[in-house]
Amino acid sequence: MVDLTQIDRGWGAGPSARYDLLAENFRPVIEQIRENAISRDLARKLPYDEIEKLKDAGFTALRVPVEYGGLSVTLPELFNLLIELSEADPNVTNALRPHLGFTEEILNSQYPDHRRLWLGRIVEKQLVGSGFSEVGSLKVGLSATKLVRHGSNWVLNGKKYYTTGSIFADWITLGAVDENDRFVRAIVPTRAPGVTILDDWDGFGQALTASGTIIFNDVVVSNEFINPSLDRYCYAGGFYQLFHLATLAGIGRAASTEVARLVAGRARVYQHGNAEQAGHDPQILQVVGRVRGQAYAAGAIVLKAAESLQRGYEAHLAGNHEAQETAGYIAELEVNQSVTVVTNLILDAVTSLFDALGASGVKRGNGLDRHWRNARTLASHNPRIYRDRSVGDFAVNGTKPVGLPFPTPGASV
Repeated sequence: MVDLTQIDRGWGAGPSARYDLLAENFRPVIEQIRENAISRDLARKLPYDEIEKLKDAGFTALRVPVEYGGLSVTLPELFNLLIELSEADPNVTNALRPHLGFTEEILNSQYPDHRRLWLGRIVEKQLVGSGFSEVGSLKVGLSATKLVRHGSNWVLNGKKYYTTGSIFADWITLGAVDENDRFVRAIVPTRAPGVTILDDWDGFGQALTASGTIIFNDVVVSNEFINPSLDRYCYAGGFYQLFHLATLAGIGRAASTEVARLVAGRARVYQHGNAEQAGHDPQILQVVGRVRGQAYAAGAIVLKAAESLQRGYEAHLAGNHEAQETAGYIAELEVNQSVTVVTNLILDAVTSLFDALGASGVKRGNGLDRHWRNARTLASHNPRIYRDRSVGDFAVNGTKPVGLPFPTPGASV
């Protein structure tokens, strides 16, 4: 189905007139990724080759402006491509989340030299992983990892977890505190002496994202690797949340396609069924149709919410700080309003699809369980209850949603 447009496949029009022409550049690679997704899941084989193919195709530089050698895609176009990639393998999508989020940070950077340097490295197919989260009693965004001055350099010590994508990356963007407990950021080479990356993520879903541990043991960091900015771009919170929703929408598409294929090929029927073949049983067709409808609705919601992120980016380009602030909290609101709806749609879809199949549907070789495991894991990374509360607080009290600020510079952690 590589040669079919999104409209031909029944998923609706893309986010722009040029979308399918843009997507044609990546669909052959995405199809290759899809072909081996089940076997990779069963063997727990990390997608090194798949990510390399995407890099070679320019996928990791999608948002980089044309004048720097990228493709200048819009955020709705990016998120539609993420849905397509997630339909092939959501592990690969999630492994790229830190890199694409870092790209947005660089696009919004107020430091021209820093922006120019890193956009160049991204176009050179260098990949960035994540090193912000830590386990333990710390709140999200705070850090026990230390990055302290030592002569003319810095020394980094600590341990990070949920380091999605770092095992595939050339760089790790991270947060730490200095000798005065002030928040500081750095971008450290993954191959620097003292950096150890472990593939010890033990979640039952998204198992191939390499979201485990990184240990920093007396890593020497020069000043050139200290990130000059402590600011989040205005739509950062919405971007990272919506990334998971796009991944869920892609899982829904894959689940609907696979259950339809299995029903079409199913010869055996239950004696209390409504037809001699499962593919003609109206109740079975109803299940398949509902799963597909849920995937369609999830994708449409994601693309609509992506428009709010684009407005935030355009406010940045215009240099309008007030418009950025407004666009930022509206983007957060729109994505928050989407989280529970999309999550519920896909969790229900990847569970109810089994009602269209017999006992053979649970064979491991079919890989249908991976859809529920992946969806449930992503939903746990993006808790619905807090998003609903935030939306309710806005609706009732006018409270603006909170995004993803870094700790206040100078604040004690």
